[in-house]
Amino acid sequence: MNMETIETLADALPKEMARVRKILVSYKEIGPAGMVGAVFIEQDLRNADAAVMSGDVVAMLQALHTLKQIDD
Repeated sequence: MNMETIETLADALPKEMARVRKILVSYKEIGPAGMVGAVFIEQDLRNADAAVMSGDVVAMLQALHTLKQIDD
């Protein structure tokens, strides 16, 4: 019997937030050219933090979707 691993929202969102925080460091290292992107990423991470703290599942799903759109 093949059992697939199912990742819960409670597992997926923090992992995605950690991945995006690493990307944010890269944007900041670019310097002035990366600052616009960094500002948007920081806002997305603040929204994700707020969603987690509030326990709002819909907001958490939206935050996960938004963060997944951020490429390395």
